[in-house]
This record gives sequence, structure tokens and C-alpha cells, in this order.
Amino acid sequence: MTLKERFLHLCTPFTQNPDLINHLWLEIEQKYSEKSRYYHTLEHLDLMFSELDPVKDKIENFIGISFSVFYHDIIYDATSKSNEEKSAEFAKLRLQQLNIDQNTIAEISGQILATKLHQRSDNKDTNYLLDADLSILGKDPETYSDYTQKIRKEYSIYPDLLYKPGRKKVLKHFLALEHIFKTPYFADRYEIQARENIVLELKNI
Repeated sequence: MTLKERFLHLCTPFTQNPDLINHLWLEIEQKYSEKSRYYHTLEHLDLMFSELDPVKDKIENFIGISFSVFYHDIIYDATSKSNEEKSAEFAKLRLQQLNIDQNTIAEISGQILATKLHQRSDNKDTNYLLDADLSILGKDPETYSDYTQKIRKEYSIYPDLLYKPGRKKVLKHFLALEHIFKTPYFADRYEIQARENIVLELKNI
């Protein structure tokens, strides 16, 4: 299933307006295809869904978490410290157009905000979202290296003098977490490799 097909299928139960659904999809496609993006692209969304689909039966509200995936990086500016807040607000306005109930919108908004610090949540679905978002950290070294190069391109506005200390801070934040991955499924798959990848990157910065 393509991302577009997935999104159309996701929205259909909430509105009979195909023009609205198509507009919302084109907006997502445009945002994630901005020239300044190298990692936080549609490919990133595809990766997240490929990680979440196998654990669909463990997720209580797969519709909600799916909307969270589509909108969690809808606003992405390397110079901003409020991307998550802006993305959550953006999602709220769009989901209201789909007439999604307020409780679900609030849950989705909370999930998007949780991607800022990646702390363990009391909401099980949120933990699955966070783990899928960070799954790239636990991939093989070659894939991880490609990811780090794409992140560097997204922050190309900053010289190494500024980028490297910031990157080190982010990586040390992940290492300081008791568990990078919050769910047993993802921890078993990626925790060890993720820590090895991060330690190696820190040595090379």
C-alpha cells in the first residue's frame, strides 16, 4: 500500500468529501518533499509504517497512531526549536476538518509532542510511535551512516563548529535514557545496535 492509498483509506470513514482528503494528502506530500529535507521525508513515514504494521495487533488505536505518523514532522525547520508544537497544532486544525472526535485529536496531538523528547509515556500507543520514529538508530551501520549524512544535510545551514556540539548533545541524550526503545518488541530488535551506532558516531564527531 502506498502512503497516498494509506492516507485515503485512513480518512474515508470520517468524511464523504474526496476533495478534502485529496487536498490534505497533497499538503502532506508537499511538506515532506520540501527541498530542505533529506531525512524527514515521505521515506521516513514509509519506514515508520513498515515498523508499525507488524505490531498492529498490539496497538489500541491504529487509526490514531497512523495520523500521528503522517503529521508528526509536518512542520520541520532545522532552525526552529518548536517543530513538534507547530506540527501538533497543524494536525489539530486538519483533523478538525475531518470531524475527528476531540479525544482522539488530543491523543494524536500528545503523541506528536512526545516526539520532542522521546520519554517513556503512560500511553502504550505513544511508546510504539516513539520507537518507530527512532528505529533508524538501530539499523545496520551502513543504513545508520546514511541517516547521519542526511541529518547533516538538513542542518547544512550550520557550520561544524555549531553543528557538532548540538549533535553530540542529542546523541548523549539518547544514551542517557534508561531505554532508548520503550516497548519490548523494539527494544529486542534495536536497543543494542542503536547504542553501538551512537557510541561510534560520537567517537567520529
